[in-house]
Amino acid sequence: MALSNGCSPVTRVAIFGGTHGNELSGVYLVKHWLNHIGEITRAGMEVTPFITNPRAVEKCVRYIDVDLNRVFDDQHLRKEITPTLPYEVRRAKEIHCRFGPKGSDQAYDVIFDLHNTTSHMGPTLILEDSKDDFVIHMSHYIQNSMAPLQCTVLLLDHPGMKYSTTRSISKHPVGVEIGPQAHGIVRADILDQMRRIVKYALDFIQYFNEGRVFAPCSINAYQVLEKEVYPRDENGDLIACIHSKLQDCDWQELNPGDPIFVTPDGKEIMYKGESTIYPTFINEAAYYEKNHAFTKTQKVTLQAQTLRCSSIQQ
Repeated sequence: MALSNGCSPVTRVAIFGGTHGNELSGVYLVKHWLNHIGEITRAGMEVTPFITNPRAVEKCVRYIDVDLNRVFDDQHLRKEITPTLPYEVRRAKEIHCRFGPKGSDQAYDVIFDLHNTTSHMGPTLILEDSKDDFVIHMSHYIQNSMAPLQCTVLLLDHPGMKYSTTRSISKHPVGVEIGPQAHGIVRADILDQMRRIVKYALDFIQYFNEGRVFAPCSINAYQVLEKEVYPRDENGDLIACIHSKLQDCDWQELNPGDPIFVTPDGKEIMYKGESTIYPTFINEAAYYEKNHAFTKTQKVTLQAQTLRCSSIQQ
């Protein structure tokens, strides 16, 4: 029976809420768990709920100066602290020091980063490494536990769309993205889905640490390719919006010639790609400033070998 590499016990887990201060499911749950830690306590694990961007949470905005979820690269983390340094870059350095350093033995084993989207994505796990057997097995377990509710896996492992996320300082980063939920509000159904995902993830880690053997598995995932931008005029103003036939159709086939935008006078703009894709983050409110209409993805299969904790005697 072939065992996967990197099967050390998982002893330190962090749950981040408020990386974007107006995505309130994670904020709500992390604040709850800070006062009711027993709900996320598991034997043999240190589980730390943490508000990542408290100033943005206080103001209920996505960020204060810059997007915290984009500044965990070496260029930002090595910047000297000065009075003009953006707040989120200073905060990133603090978080990196506490939960990292990235790539070191001292880094936290797992970080779950909790997010909401206005897009109709449903429960979504965001993975950053297509060869992380531990996270693939955990995603497989969560998907089975959430059934019949679909829990989709989005893979960021693509050079053109990969960025340095807040959770990337851990050995096994996992994003949790659930929508649709308007920014600045909490929906009970979305909150329940997020809470269940975290519960099942912690259960999986506990079973892994206790020595449960997980047989080889495979999961379907959607790998990011590139973003589709909004049509704009020479002044930068929008000249078309997401077509009604695309709206709320995250993860569904989009074929060449299908409508993706419509102008105010009813003119349709078609998808001009050469092959079928699967769009997601469709019409995400926070991405208007990034001129990001939706993310193009392709279907892939992720496979993992047999998984067993290395500290358990054979």
